[in-house]
Parts: sequence; C-alpha cells; structure tokens
Amino acid sequence: MGNWFSRWLGWVRIAAIFGLLCGLVIRVADPTPVAGLRNAAFDFYHQSKPREITPSPVAILDVDDRSLEEIGQWPWPRTRIAEMVEKATKAGAVAIAFDIVFSNPDRLSAEQIVADNPDIPTELGKKLLDLPSNDDVLANAFKSSRVIVGQTSVRSAAGNRAEKHDMIHVPHAFIGPDPMPFLLKFPDIVQNLPQLEEAAAGHGIFSARPDPDGVYRRVPIVLSVQGEVRLGLATELLRVATGGEPFAVRTNEAGIEGVVVARQLVETAHDGTLWPYLSRSSPDRYVSAADLLADRMPPGRLANHLVLVGTSAIGLEDFRATPLGVSMAGVEIHAQVLENILSQSALNRPNYTIAVELVITFLLCMLVIMFAPSIGASLLISGTMVLLMGYTAASYYLFYNSRVLLDPSFPVIATTSSVILMATVNYLREERRRREIRNAFGRYVSPDLVAQLGSNKGGLTLGGETRTLTLLFSDVRGFTAIAEDFKDDPKGLTTLMNQFLTILSNGILDYGGTIDKFMGDAVMAFWNAPLDNKDHAHAACHAALRMISDVDKFNKRRTAEARLARMRAARAEAGKEKQRRKKTEHSERKVHTINVGIGINTGKCVVGNMGTSTRFDYTALGDPVNVASRLEGQSRYYGASIILGENTANEAMNDFALLELDTIRVVGKELPENIFALVGDSTLRADPMFQEAFELNKAMHAAYRAQDWDAVSAALPKIEDLFEKLKLGLNYYAALYRGRVAEMRAEPPPPDWNGVFASTKK
Repeated sequence: MGNWFSRWLGWVRIAAIFGLLCGLVIRVADPTPVAGLRNAAFDFYHQSKPREITPSPVAILDVDDRSLEEIGQWPWPRTRIAEMVEKATKAGAVAIAFDIVFSNPDRLSAEQIVADNPDIPTELGKKLLDLPSNDDVLANAFKSSRVIVGQTSVRSAAGNRAEKHDMIHVPHAFIGPDPMPFLLKFPDIVQNLPQLEEAAAGHGIFSARPDPDGVYRRVPIVLSVQGEVRLGLATELLRVATGGEPFAVRTNEAGIEGVVVARQLVETAHDGTLWPYLSRSSPDRYVSAADLLADRMPPGRLANHLVLVGTSAIGLEDFRATPLGVSMAGVEIHAQVLENILSQSALNRPNYTIAVELVITFLLCMLVIMFAPSIGASLLISGTMVLLMGYTAASYYLFYNSRVLLDPSFPVIATTSSVILMATVNYLREERRRREIRNAFGRYVSPDLVAQLGSNKGGLTLGGETRTLTLLFSDVRGFTAIAEDFKDDPKGLTTLMNQFLTILSNGILDYGGTIDKFMGDAVMAFWNAPLDNKDHAHAACHAALRMISDVDKFNKRRTAEARLARMRAARAEAGKEKQRRKKTEHSERKVHTINVGIGINTGKCVVGNMGTSTRFDYTALGDPVNVASRLEGQSRYYGASIILGENTANEAMNDFALLELDTIRVVGKELPENIFALVGDSTLRADPMFQEAFELNKAMHAAYRAQDWDAVSAALPKIEDLFEKLKLGLNYYAALYRGRVAEMRAEPPPPDWNGVFASTKK
C-alpha cells in the first residue's frame, strides 16, 4: 500500500501540492495584485446588478452648486448652518449628521471681525463683542436637535491641528474576543470645536480608505481612533436616532462579525468594514440647502427622515470613485450605507469567507492534481472548465440572490495555474515518451522515416509509391562457421552480431539510408525514401565504403582484445586454476574475421507500407531489389566486397573507384547486367596506378568479349599484380577468368556468344 501511494504521489504531484500551499500562503498575505483581481470581479458583479432604488427614510441636505450661487461661497456663516439645523428639525428630521467638520472658529463671528479689523470704532467693537459667537449659535442649535457631528481621521499621530482636545467617549461593549487587533486604526482625528462636540448628541467618523486602485468599496462601520472604538457616521446617526443606546462589537476568532446598534446586528467584514450595495446616484435622495433655507422644500420632505448634511458642489471636491465605475458624492455613499443597514441590503462578506475560499481553492486544485496525470488533455481541460464555470456560477448566484461576496478570481486562477502546471508536465512527459518511442522505433527503421510518420497523419496506412531507389544488401561470409563456434554460447553470438549490425547500421544511417530489415546476419537498406535524396546512388556508395572500413576496424579491435585476454589469462594466479582454465578456454576461442559482401543496385521500385491492416512494414518491392540481393551473393565469387549494378555504376562512375567485373545474367533474370566492383572513393580513383589498372582491366574485358583468349591470359597477371599493390582485395578475380579462358579454349562458345555469364548460384 505504501509503495503504491509513493508511486501515485510522485515528484510531479509533490511539486504541485507544494505550489498549491505556496499559493494559499500568498492568498492569506493578500498582496495588491490578488486583492485587485478580487475587487475587479466584485465590481463586475456590482455593475451587472446594482441595487434597486427603493423609498427610504434617508435624505441628504446638500450644499450644492445652486446653494452656493444663492447664498454665497463656502464656508457659510455658522449662523446659516444653525438656521439649516433648526429648519430641518422643524421639518421633522429625526436626527441630523454632518459630513463636514467645523474644526476652526467661524471667521464671520462678531469677535473674529473685531479681531481682524482693528480700525473698527471702539463703541461699535464693544457692541459686536456683546453679540454671541456664530459657533455658540450653532452649538445652541445642536442642543435643540439630535445632531451627530462628523469627525475625520488622520494617519499621523501628530494630526493636522494646532490644538487638540480629548475625545468624548461613546459608550460601547464587546461581545466576544477583543476586537482591537482587527479594527482599522487611526492614530488621531480632526474634531469639531469643543462647544460643538459637547453640544452634539453623537460623534461619527466619516473617513473611509480607498483600495490601492483609488476605488471606495468599503466603509468602516466601527474603527479605532486614538485607542478608542468609534462608529462610522452612518451607524452613529442610526444609534442616536433610535435613542442613543450603547453599541456593541461582536467578534469571534476570525475577526469582527458585526456591530449591534439600534437593537440589530449589522454584519461586517473581519475588520469592521461594510461592503455597501450601491444603487445608481439618485436626485431623489437630495434636498438642496437653498430650498430648505428659502422655504421652497416640499412639505413633509424631511419628516421622520435621517438627514445627512454634505456637499455635492463641484468646487468642494467631495466625490469618490465607486465600484459602479462612476464617482459619487461622499455624503451619498454614507446615505447608501444607512439605506443598506435599514433595509438589510448590504453586501455580505463574513469574516469566515476567506477560510471558505481557501478550502474551495484547495479542493479544486487537489482534484486537478489527483487526476491530471492519469487523464487525457481534452478530458482535463473540459473537466476543469466545468468545475470552474460551476464555481463561478455559484459565486455569482450567491451575489445575485443573497448578496454574498465569494471571490471568483483566486480559486479560478489557482486551479487554472494547477491545470497549466500539470498539463505542461503531462506534455513534457508525453514528449519524452514520444522521443523514447522514436528512438526505439529508430532502431528498426530510419529516424527520417520516424520523423515523417510523426508529421504525416496518413503515413501509417497501407499503400506505396513508385520511386527510383538505390538498394543495398549486405551479408556475412562464412556466418555458419562463426555460429558453429558459438554453439555453446548463444548469448555471446547475440552480443557479437548486435555489435556488428550496429556498425553496419551506423554507416547506413549516417548517410541518410533507411534500414528496411535485418535478416539474421544480413541487412537490407535503401535510399531516396521516405525522404528525397537526389544523390542516393552516391550516398549508398559512401555508406558501403564506410561499412567495409568500420568492419575492418571492428575485426582489428576484436583481434587486439583477444590477444589482451590471452595475456591476462597467462598471468592468472596458479591458485585460481579453475578460474584461469575457464578464462583461458574463453580467450582461446578462435577469433573469426568477419567479411562482408555488399550488393548495390538502382532502379524503379514500389516503396511504402506493405502487409496487412494490422501488421505491415515500410519496405521496397521490385526487380531492382532482387538484383541487389543477387549482386550481394555474387561478391564471394569475385572476391569483391562491394558489387554495383550497372545503373548505380553509371551514377557513381565519375566520383568513385570502380572496376568492371563481368556481364552476368543472375538467377531469375532474363536480361544481362553489367556489374562493377566498388573499391574506393575519388582519392583512389585519381591514383595513377589505379588508372593503369582500370584501363588494363577495361582492355581485358574487351578482349574477353572478342574471344581473344591470348590477350586475356596476357593481361591477367598484370592486373593481378596491380590489384595486389593497390590492396583492392579482388583475390579470386584473376583465377576466375583463367578458369573461364581454359574452359573456352577446351570448348569454344557458339558464334552468337556475347560474353554474358549465366550465373546459376544466388
């Protein structure tokens, strides 16, 4: 069981699981690119189905462009703000929250005017100083209503104020673990003037942090400022409007669950932020401050409403980028947060969501890791697409029907990455297997054929084509004697023949030949198929010379190895007699010199896949094939290692050292064939001694055909001597013709004799 599991796991799955774990760690760290993709997906959801606008007891008292035109530039006198509070309260507003901070004294107050204008007459100055300050007027207006002052956070502990005031404590409680480690933290806030802070019924923070791309997707419902837990502006407005009872922060081990305010739980993300479900901006939410102050507002417009005071005037720059892809006034975002809380329509991303996403990512990736190495690419891709589309659909369904935000991006990206990794590994593994198969297949046929079959889908079908091929047959002379010597050591014979055939194969393949088949100690090969080779006759001749040269080197190496083995056996220790005798017996086996005969012929053949629909070979058929085989068989009678047919000789005559051997009619053929011995390359052909031998041999054959036996007999000794000096190896050539001349003298040929020798042996 353990071994099976180890084999199943393998290094590929181990690497993939390690990569998966690294991916999960990255998700927990949540770098900007990961968060950015998730946010982009949520924005797409948001834009595809914004929240529908429904009637809500929330209104915005707006300092808009029309208000600035009628009343004057901002900031207005605090008395004007006090008038707004008084009129809104009289109009029935339940509570009023300011998305504005009054942190500095009103410069239009009487005392400020006196301080700024020292030339004012003393009497007038005294009268002005007797007037209440605008800030006190505003504070009195706050006291006569339920007003929530807005505060804004700053990120540096130094703040941006010359004078700091202690924060007014807002009563609260904790349900569960301490929420402070999870809350957004600000070291300081910008507060209102002390008299305004004291007169207010509530104190809310209207700060919100944008995401790295500048979009405001979350609004803090509860946060930490100077170590104090405070509510956001919209939540504080709701708390004050419902009686001002203390709020409670509910937490668990994963973070903040929500805030209990107005006797309901407002669910939040783990850090106390709320994902507002935004609708399109609507003018129905807004009441112009100018209409309120000029008593143009429709009756009952603010009755029983929660009112937020803010600015949408272009010059005041209080617009924020939203997930809907458009900017929106900051005060309207707070208004929509309040609408979400009242209608319980906020987007929901509970603090345990990340754990759910991590588990889903792990399961999806593990499915891929488990099955990818053992299934096909099409099934892997289609199966993964079904999984990911199903998960993405489930994520969107949760948003569409339950407003739950489940990240569709990271699980999909992680799973896709796993598929890419496993598919790449599968591809590399299959590529390696294909190479192994090609290498193995290439041991039987030409690598060129393997490559062509790999690229030609129709290559493995029955059928052939007519081509001019150059064919080569080789055989070992005296193989029976060699096999007889190895009758007690078949493994040794197999090793010897494998080494020998490897040498022959290398010569063929290096010159672009296709090995058709091995027949015991014989080899059949051809050129100009499956790939074109216009110099196929030359390539075959080069290959044949290389084969003879390599076999000669092989024989010399075997002789040297046998000599070395005998020397080692002779030095064997006397105490190891049995081992010495065994080594000696092995070393004293006769080292047979392997001689090879090669026949080469050129002609038109049919080449292709021959056989049955279930078993076939890539081979060549035709009369030139039979002739090449017969020429190889004739090599032993002339003492020539390589014999060429007439067509091959005509192609190679100018570039190789050729000698005419005979005109014969091989077994099974009616037409005679001029045959030639290939004895060397162009270097030997240019040798003057070879030229002399070539011309003398040519003259001898002319005399032979003319039945001038005396001239033939006179030429043979000279030819034999030149062949011996050139080491051409045609040992039986002269003796063969001497025997024929003797037979012709004894029994002259008929008058129509044309010099053709009819061979009776294959």
